Order: sequence, then C-alpha cells, then structure tokens
Amino acid sequence: MTVSQSKNETANLYDRDYYLWTEEIAKILRQGRFADLDVKNLLLEIEEMGKREKRAVESNLVVVLLHLLKYKYQPEKRSGSWEGSMREHRRRLNRELDDSPSLRPYLETIFDSCYQNAREQAKDETRLPVETFPVNSPFTLEESLNPDFLPEAED
Repeated sequence: MTVSQSKNETANLYDRDYYLWTEEIAKILRQGRFADLDVKNLLLEIEEMGKREKRAVESNLVVVLLHLLKYKYQPEKRSGSWEGSMREHRRRLNRELDDSPSLRPYLETIFDSCYQNAREQAKDETRLPVETFPVNSPFTLEESLNPDFLPEAED
C-alpha cells in the first residue's frame, strides 16, 4: 500500500468509525509514520479539542453563577443539591484551569456573558422577575471559583 493509499484509507476511516480513526492515528504517530497521517482531519480535531475546552469552562461557569444567584436571592429554597452542584462545577473549572492556565484570560473575557446567561436561567428556574437579579454580577470570578464562597442572602 502506498503512502497516498494509506492516507486516503485513514481519511475515509474518519467518516466511517471515528473511534477506530483515533486509534489508527495514535498508532501511526507512535510508529513515527508521519507521512501516513490524515493531517486534514487531525488538524480539525486538534482545533475542536480547544473549542471543547472553552465550551466546558463556559458551561461550568454558567452553572456556578446560576446557583450562586439562586442561593443569594432564594435563601428559603437553599438546598444541599445547589451547594453540591456548585462544588462539582467549581471543581471542574479549577481542574481545567490547573491543566490549562491559559484558559483563565478566556474566563475573564466571558465572565459577563456567562453571568447574563445565568441571570436569564435563574429567572426561568426561580420564576422571579429578571430585575430581581442585578444587571452586573454581584460575584467576582475569584468568588465564583472559590469552593468555600457562599453569598449572603439578599435583604
């Protein structure tokens, strides 16, 4: 089989059986057969990995902010599940930041939009008017990431 045939076969495998494609690419890399790599799809996957990391931190931050809002503005409904969810999503965020510190500036740039998403979702989940929740986040990014931070109830 020629290098060209091997590349085409690997590229076709990408569309037919993604998991098997990843196994084959790993084998090709381990063997140092770089000429056989499906570079086009490999580049797509590497770029997508970065996007997935960004989406994961964004999603986890929205969940933390949502629960912080509910905790602050619906103190009568506080539950262990809210605290447990905040702890889990903070753990995920902090693990991502430990593994990829370069994501911190990204978190800082999306913090306000994540807060707006959490604010809208808090309105939906609590049935409180959106005006109940401040337009600007009452929490900082550092508070949001702090596993021990819980807001005081709003008077």
